Amino acid sequence: MTTWWIKRIVKGAVFIAAMVGLFGLAVMLLWNWLIPDIFRGPEVTYGQAVGLLLLSHILVRGWNGGHSGWKSHRWKQKMEEKLAAMTPEEREKFKEEWRRRCGSYPGDDKAGS
Repeated sequence: MTTWWIKRIVKGAVFIAAMVGLFGLAVMLLWNWLIPDIFRGPEVTYGQAVGLLLLSHILVRGWNGGHSGWKSHRWKQKMEEKLAAMTPEEREKFKEEWRRRCGSYPGDDKAGS
């Protein structure tokens, strides 16, 4: 009865491994097809291609997935809800603390426009 989640984890791990394997192979083939001819660069091994894939993911998206899409909207929504629940005095105190720590408050530049 509790084995369904184990099966799901195993299926997920196999899927991720297959995707990394396929993307690694694609990166290796594309690199070895293009880079040596265009830039006179070296050819890469499969392990190096997987490493390049991981490095590009870290550089472009970061460790946490890049905070794009619903995550960034959810953070903004939670902050707006928190601010809406504050009294005007609490809100001003919060903004002053934000300015003290960060140098400016995100809404400050909109007020001047």
